[in-house]
Amino acid sequence: MNAPPRIAVFVSGGGRSLENLAERIAAGALDVRIALVVCNNPQALALERAQRLELPTLLVDPERKLSPHEFSTTAFAAAEFAGAELVVLAGFLRLLEIPEVWLGRVLNIHPALLPSFGGKGFYGDRVHSAVLTAGAKESGCTVHYVTNEYDKGPIVLQRKVPVLPDDDVHALATRVFEAEKLALPEAIRAHFARSLRE
Repeated sequence: MNAPPRIAVFVSGGGRSLENLAERIAAGALDVRIALVVCNNPQALALERAQRLELPTLLVDPERKLSPHEFSTTAFAAAEFAGAELVVLAGFLRLLEIPEVWLGRVLNIHPALLPSFGGKGFYGDRVHSAVLTAGAKESGCTVHYVTNEYDKGPIVLQRKVPVLPDDDVHALATRVFEAEKLALPEAIRAHFARSLRE
């Protein structure tokens, strides 16, 4: 039996996507192992979730003293040391510089249908608010490879959800997150399936 590929998950907030991945792995629906959880926020609930799930964690630069380059170097070195073949950004809110050897091996999930409602400053509820303000009829989520430009990397897949007439930010965010719970594991499977073919 080959060991499942190892991934590192970078988090900054609540860790719901991290927990979703752990649940899919436990259920046998996602054949990977979370080798490391990297966090930049000492108050992140994701750290508590990771501890409860018995996942190895690393808190990097909680006082924000490192430059983006220094932070990225440290975080990716930790992922490599843990044997991770893929880094997954799951609610990660810090600027990263992607080392050349990691290009094509870093996935991010964005709570809108890129290229719309993406770029610097578009994250979390800000995205859903912008979607509602624009009067869009649908939204969803996008999983894409991360480059050194915000939300510009190659798209792996998207899942769409309707925007309903009485939606507020919370209602839309809830519907989009249900799509994210399916999209992120699907994209991880697609990444490793492609890697096997190459």
